[in-house]
Amino acid sequence: MKREQFIKTLSEAKLYDLTQPLSIFTPPWPGDKALEIHFFKRVTGAYGGGQGANGQLLNWSNTTGTHLVGETSFHSGGRAISDIPLSDLGGPGVVVDISDAVSDYSLYTPEMIMERAEVKKGDILIINTGYHKYSWEQPDIFNEDAQGGVESKEFGYLIRHPGPSPDFYQWALDMELKMVGVDCGAAEHPMNTSIRYMHTHEFDKAEAKLKETHGKSWDEMFPPDEYYEMTHITLPKAHLLFAESLGGQIDELNNQRAWMMIEPIPFMETEAAWVRAAAYQAPDGMGDEEFFNTLASMEMLDLTIPFSVQTPQWANYVPLTVSYHKRVGGQNFGMGRNNSICNASIHLATHMDGERHFWPAGRTIGEVPLDHWFGPGVIADISHLVSNSSVYTPEMIESVVDVHEGDILLIKTGWHKYGWNSPDSDEFRYMIQHPGPSPDFSDWCVEKKIKWLGIDAVSQDHPMNTIQRIWHPKTFAEANAKLIADFGKDWDEMYPLDKFYQDTHLNLFPKKIVHAENLGKDITNAESGRYYIGCFLQKGMEIASMWGRFIAFKEGD
Repeated sequence: MKREQFIKTLSEAKLYDLTQPLSIFTPPWPGDKALEIHFFKRVTGAYGGGQGANGQLLNWSNTTGTHLVGETSFHSGGRAISDIPLSDLGGPGVVVDISDAVSDYSLYTPEMIMERAEVKKGDILIINTGYHKYSWEQPDIFNEDAQGGVESKEFGYLIRHPGPSPDFYQWALDMELKMVGVDCGAAEHPMNTSIRYMHTHEFDKAEAKLKETHGKSWDEMFPPDEYYEMTHITLPKAHLLFAESLGGQIDELNNQRAWMMIEPIPFMETEAAWVRAAAYQAPDGMGDEEFFNTLASMEMLDLTIPFSVQTPQWANYVPLTVSYHKRVGGQNFGMGRNNSICNASIHLATHMDGERHFWPAGRTIGEVPLDHWFGPGVIADISHLVSNSSVYTPEMIESVVDVHEGDILLIKTGWHKYGWNSPDSDEFRYMIQHPGPSPDFSDWCVEKKIKWLGIDAVSQDHPMNTIQRIWHPKTFAEANAKLIADFGKDWDEMYPLDKFYQDTHLNLFPKKIVHAENLGKDITNAESGRYYIGCFLQKGMEIASMWGRFIAFKEGD
């Protein structure tokens, strides 16, 4: 399949968002950390001094909202999230609706799954238990027998949901499933987790139901040593992954096959990670087999740098810290899992600057529809045309690639090679001396109706059109001299402050043209050309900017 035909196929395919909204109101896994959001600076100034922007500090556990349970959640020798290849995070799969067969505390079996839909070897299996009805943003469920006449969403979603039977995981291994996803708090039965000890009254009810339906006590049904071996050692070693707290449009895919993409933030040190979960079905006029074959052969370029406590932050922002507050070996006889609490400002690692970052009336990340982050686009490699503090122009971009109206535009300056995890790392050069756009660039983006932008440097703006100009006067003098040599104008003549301070932020965000920063990794070998581009951002409802997974897709052989 030729490139343009491939891009057209993905652009016309049906896209589904399977992600639960993430909010300060989203309940975390019991005992873990709920999301906290703190503005540490605003456009007019910063707490403690510094330049203006709407900057947020997040404190969270990755088991809040839709997330991937990594291998190190249970097995400390497993792969880090950042080491899981993209091929393990996407592929053909099926959503199976068993909501008619389960209720509070009940067990679901492989037979329930297989009698409702075909599950193929190597699939990503998503189980619709129906318990996403208890997700925090869903309407209340009225029940005259419940306290207050309204069922408890948190208990329904996290404590009372059904879970797999004793033979389920062996069946999953035999089927060589890549991943099992669920629309509730956990891929395990809650009574096979530490919830059994946190909510003993609920365990008593669950065990009473088990004895009534299966004639066995809980430990008879799930022998503790065997269960521990399977879930904490065998499954992680087999690289079987779990996605939890799925939701969104899941009901629209009941008992249907689709191409699943469960894309986490590539953390290096955490045991789990936020994800944006999506699914594709064939466009009208194309059969499923042809569509799946097309996607199976495609090449994926991961443009996301690993996210680590070592990742440098934008100047005066807060770096990532990771603190483990519980470990498998120290909790409830091994029934717990490793879990960390993270703290960071958003403007480090590969992230999307959202509208609210500089435009207070703009949309938060979670308010932007999923399909806005996907579409046809280009990578423009201008690395041979720029050097320290260079100014690049629309003409440079159009000299290396054909930019269409409505494209996503990713600019490769070559500055990714100076990033923190590169053999040629040069943090000062990466942060302070990267190239930036000419004064006509933003107007050109508006004329081209660019969907969103991306750059392989720390900022889409020239650093000398940011506060770095004040903080680094020597570098500004060098950049100003270079500008005069190249364009015959000094900085203030070419970039009047009231028009071009934070140019691409302040001039483009009100036009709903935002940008990704710190692209890297496979962009090293990416050539100028047209691609289908996707950005998987966690669906943060109060969050101005967000980390994610950034991928360029092209046709296979």
